[in-house]
Amino acid sequence: MTKVIKLFLSIIIFIATDLFGQKPVYYSNPILSGFYPDPSICRAGGDYYLVTSSFAYFPGLPLFHSKDLVNWKQIGHAMDRASQLDHEGAGVSRGLFAPAIRFYKGTFYIVCTQIDKGGNFIITATDARGPWSDPVWIPEVNGIDPSLFIEDDSTAYLVYNSIPPGNISLYDGHRTIRMYEFDLKNLKVKGEEKILINGGTDITKKPVWIEAPHIFRKDGWYYLICAEGGTAYNHSEVVFRSRSIAQAFVPYENNPILTQRHLDTARKNPVTTTGHADFVETPRGDWYAVFLGCRPYQDNHYNIGRETFMVPVKWENGWPIILRGNEQVQEKYPVPFPAITKKEENEFSGKIRFRDEFDDKQLEHRWMFLRTVHEPWHEIKKGQLHLNLKEETCSGKRNPAFVGHRQQSHECAGTTMMEFTTTKENEKAGLLIFQNETHYYYLCKSYHAGKPAIQLYQGAPDSSMQLLESKQLPADARRIFLRIRMKGNTYGFAYSLNGNDWKAIENGLDARFLSTETAGGFVGSVFALYVTSMGKKSGNQAKFDWFEYRDE
Repeated sequence: MTKVIKLFLSIIIFIATDLFGQKPVYYSNPILSGFYPDPSICRAGGDYYLVTSSFAYFPGLPLFHSKDLVNWKQIGHAMDRASQLDHEGAGVSRGLFAPAIRFYKGTFYIVCTQIDKGGNFIITATDARGPWSDPVWIPEVNGIDPSLFIEDDSTAYLVYNSIPPGNISLYDGHRTIRMYEFDLKNLKVKGEEKILINGGTDITKKPVWIEAPHIFRKDGWYYLICAEGGTAYNHSEVVFRSRSIAQAFVPYENNPILTQRHLDTARKNPVTTTGHADFVETPRGDWYAVFLGCRPYQDNHYNIGRETFMVPVKWENGWPIILRGNEQVQEKYPVPFPAITKKEENEFSGKIRFRDEFDDKQLEHRWMFLRTVHEPWHEIKKGQLHLNLKEETCSGKRNPAFVGHRQQSHECAGTTMMEFTTTKENEKAGLLIFQNETHYYYLCKSYHAGKPAIQLYQGAPDSSMQLLESKQLPADARRIFLRIRMKGNTYGFAYSLNGNDWKAIENGLDARFLSTETAGGFVGSVFALYVTSMGKKSGNQAKFDWFEYRDE
């Protein structure tokens, strides 16, 4: 930020304080920290609803609500029943891709893609908190990232990313944006498919991965916004417009309207890979964009996945602008509704602390399982979370005994207290930091050489676990405290028998092993309470008294 801009902001703050007797209130980016990618947003009256991708985690499609676009509460998931969603056999970065949420005349609609199993579908609800319907499949749509646009007269259209014309790619990453008219009453496409965009903003320059389309209307224009450049470092957002949805969409001559790919890679606190945006208009006519971005801690390494950011949209000569030229995504922006928002109280932003004593009958909404739960293996009982040991492991593609909480910062710790005993070396219970089936670290209590042991494992390419460390525990050690901490570019692992005297089992394991740059995929790292009997039947269980996640 230049000295001139800083001076201008200082003057504005001074004037506002002098006139109104209080300092302006700001909101923090990201508005959803950690693995909450591909955001889509809609407004229903004075309420705002936001949904993000969830891939192979269950329940699917986390839903958030806000009255002011600043303070968000998770209200549930759109796909929380096994009858809606089966992730059996899905890799962790498969499953549900890029939902889009819309509200029209008392009904909420979400369209989404279940990769590898079913394809594109639509679900509906009259209350965003649910229940949501079972999916209605849309087999005619060959592609991903569907989004609904609904006219005032109930005419609706479904836009999405699809294959090149004739399925003939002119270059790697050649895609199209296509559209069907959509029957809202019967929830199916109608008429003929139409290609809106071939290749991207300028096909002669071979633009790649035009995707994530959304259509909206303003001042007699139809606007089509799309992501372009792929979801890695070259990600961007571009815009087209047309006077009629039946006519050609023309690209903005100053595209992209959002990207950070051209900025100095050595800049302080960079936000990278920005794109996949969706717009929302407030009742007073202000516009905001939500989009995904990443916060690397070293080079292009980030462990917390793609997060949700929000920035005001500016309009210039009939075109929307999210960020101009060399503008960077800022950590702070003025709140959209200063008369309503007196304080930022967003539990998904800033320095986050979450502690669960397991006092409620059901798990809090932010907990998630790895793939669909088809039969119960966990229970909250007398202030403890009981997990039955299952044969499945986190290296497979079924549903292990895994209860996860997203890592939301690169300076953080996950801590738990657990009660577990065993005399079998295949039985393990503890705390996991997990990125995918082959990239994780597992701190657990088990049994080794005839004695209780604390062990540390690392995921391996052949879907096995590599033992890094094993230390003997006292024979009477029943309860144990476990902690995994990320600081800098390392993870540290420690245990305690009384909650006060901590013993390190490893202080410097490479955090980059769990980064997207190293591990690949579309998800972020997850702390998980995880137990397994490693392919053998077991009647044993572990009991967790509490779990705490804390940004540091």
